[in-house]
Amino acid sequence: MPLALATLGLPGLPLPEALRLAADHGWQGLELRCAAGEAVHPALDASERRSAVREFTAAGVVPLTLASYVGLAAPGPDEPVLTALRARLRLAADLGARYLRVFPHGGACPAAEADRRGARRLAAVAGQAQELGLRVLLETHDSHRSGADVARLLAAADHPAVGALWDLMHTWLAGETPAASHAALGPRLGYLQVKDIAGAEDITPLPLGAGVLPIAEAVAALPPDSWVAWEYEAPWHPAARPLPPLLGDGARLLAGLLGAAAADGHDGPGGCHVPGRAGELSGGHDTFGR
Repeated sequence: MPLALATLGLPGLPLPEALRLAADHGWQGLELRCAAGEAVHPALDASERRSAVREFTAAGVVPLTLASYVGLAAPGPDEPVLTALRARLRLAADLGARYLRVFPHGGACPAAEADRRGARRLAAVAGQAQELGLRVLLETHDSHRSGADVARLLAAADHPAVGALWDLMHTWLAGETPAASHAALGPRLGYLQVKDIAGAEDITPLPLGAGVLPIAEAVAALPPDSWVAWEYEAPWHPAARPLPPLLGDGARLLAGLLGAAAADGHDGPGGCHVPGRAGELSGGHDTFGR
C-alpha cells in the first residue's frame, strides 16, 4: 500500500518544497489542496500546469488527488456546481491526478433531497471524469459523515467513475466502526484518509498513533493495493504541532501497520491495533469545508 500526504498540513508551501518533504520522508503521493493561496488552484494557466507535472516527475511522487472544496449536494441550482466540478476535473487531468475529491455539503435539508441533488450532479459529470481517466470521490464528511451516508448517495449515481473517500475521523465521529464503514463503502471505496485526535471533544490534529482513532483497524480492512493518505488539519488548529517534523514517524507508523495487515492477509479488522484512550463517540464537531 502506498502512502500519500495531504498538503492541507503544509499551508501555503510551494509545490517543490512539498514534494521534497514527501520524497524525503517516505510518502509516495500527494493530496493537493485546491484553494486560493495554495500551490494548486483552478486559476493555474497551462504553463503552470505543465511545470507542476514536471516537478512531480522529477520528484518521483504521484499527484494522487486534487482535493477540491466543491459541495456536491449543496442547496441551490446545479449549474454553478457543475461548472466548478468540470473545471476541477480538467485541472486534475492536466496535473495527472487519479482522483478529484468533493464534499457533500448537503446542509440541513432532508437527506433524501441532498442525495438526489448529489447523485444528479455526479451523473452529469461522470462521463467527463471517465473520459479523462479520473474518479470523483465523495468524502465522508459534514452532511454525509458516515460510510452508510455516502454509500446511500453513491447508490443513486452508480458509475465506475465515481466513488468514496473514507475519512476515518468523520466515520468515527458518526459512531461507525471501521468494519462497518468498509462494508458500507465496499467496491466504491477509492482509498482511506487517516488522521489522529484526542477525542470527540478535541479534534486538534495529533501525530499518528498519539490519539484515539482506530487507524490500525481501518488499515487492516483495506485491499492490499489501496492508498492510505494522512490529512493533518493544521490551518484550522493553530495550536497543532508543525507537520514537517512528524512526517518520518508518521510514514514509519503507517508502513508498520500496513506490513502487519499484509502479514494477516487483510482478513478484515483485527490483529494489529493502535491503543486508544477513549471509546467510540458520536461527537457534534463538524470540520465543514476543510
